Amino acid sequence: MASAVLPSGSRSAAAAATAAAPPGLRLRLLLLLLCAAALVPTGNGQNLFTKDVTVIEGEVATISCQVNKSDDSVIQLLNPNRQTIYFRDFRPLKDSRFQLLNFSSSELKVSLTNVSISDEGRYFCQLYTDPPQESYTTITVLVPPRNLMIDIQKDTAVEGEEIEVNCTAMASKPATTIRWFKGNKELKGKSEVEEWSDMYTVTSQLMLKVHKEDDGVPVICQVEHPAVTGNLQTQRYLEVQYKPQVHIQMTYPLQGLTREGDALELTCEAIGKPQPVMVTWVRVDDEMPQHAVLSGPNLFINNLNKTDNGTYRCEASNTVGKAHSDYMLYVYDPPTTIPPPTTTTTTTTTTTTILTIITDSRAGEEGSIRAVDHAVIGGVVAVVVFAMLCLLIILGRYFARHKGTYFTHEAKGADDAADADTAIINAEGGQNNSEEKKEYFI
Repeated sequence: MASAVLPSGSRSAAAAATAAAPPGLRLRLLLLLLCAAALVPTGNGQNLFTKDVTVIEGEVATISCQVNKSDDSVIQLLNPNRQTIYFRDFRPLKDSRFQLLNFSSSELKVSLTNVSISDEGRYFCQLYTDPPQESYTTITVLVPPRNLMIDIQKDTAVEGEEIEVNCTAMASKPATTIRWFKGNKELKGKSEVEEWSDMYTVTSQLMLKVHKEDDGVPVICQVEHPAVTGNLQTQRYLEVQYKPQVHIQMTYPLQGLTREGDALELTCEAIGKPQPVMVTWVRVDDEMPQHAVLSGPNLFINNLNKTDNGTYRCEASNTVGKAHSDYMLYVYDPPTTIPPPTTTTTTTTTTTTILTIITDSRAGEEGSIRAVDHAVIGGVVAVVVFAMLCLLIILGRYFARHKGTYFTHEAKGADDAADADTAIINAEGGQNNSEEKKEYFI
């Protein structure tokens, strides 16, 4: 049998629900309470449960009161102030943001639209049993940062300078986490949290030493918060001033080798922030050659000679500082060719000696001089050997012509004799003149 009287706890809850209801609904609520009182069992075998809800501000929260082993007992939903939101399928509360999603003997499901931070708290589910059962759900409202600001101490910094960058995430719940990035590199900042009326404001400070490579690189302040999906971030681009970077480029000669008589053209490239407006050429430790022509960043020297050797410097400056780059000029000898000597000819042999010496200035002046000395010595030795050979040939021919030739006077007078006997008797070379006979050898 069901009891005809509501328990004391149920009576007080019913009285509160009836008092909060509009006048037009009070009669209907009273009739429902009487019917519910007639159906409330005396046992305690019911089980009422619900779940906590986390919702982002402005979105929809869903509250569900569920019953296991339902016996058609009355389910009621109350707000944190103990005001009845729904009694069965009736809504005594005038807040139209609460809407009934489902009502049955085992569930009372209600939605709350456009949730604000004031809706946060405990909501109670009650089941009219004997004794009555009660369970509560906690609604937690997440508030993303309302404003994200980044501020740089100086709009324009100079290379090597340390600047302060601040990022502020205002009015969030819970407090946000701020991360810093310079380009793709994560940096470490220092954060401070300020609480005001259940809301949190977080300020993070980053000390950054800038270099010329940081010019145009973004500094990113990124927020991590449970109410934020994706990346919530803001950024500022660094503007860094730096002194010029100077580079000298040879535009002529194309092969890069400077010889006597050639022309030289150098171009000075200077990049800085702010951009250098003045680029000058000087000759280190000496005066600029009179035949050098200066035209802005270009240096032109025609008809090079060894007096032009030296260090040429390009200088550039801006408001940050000045810088320079040096070019060391060394003028090499032009290519030289020694003509061949005169051809030497004898009656029996003709010998032609051609000696050509080519010096390459690429090997340097010292190497060229050494090569010429060796060539001259070899040429002199060759000429001496050739002369000695010619002398030997001439002497040999002379001795061959006069080999074994000599004359005597033995037959002198014999040419006029009539016969042989008379010739012998008349010969000057006979026995009578043997003492005067002389022989000459040449």
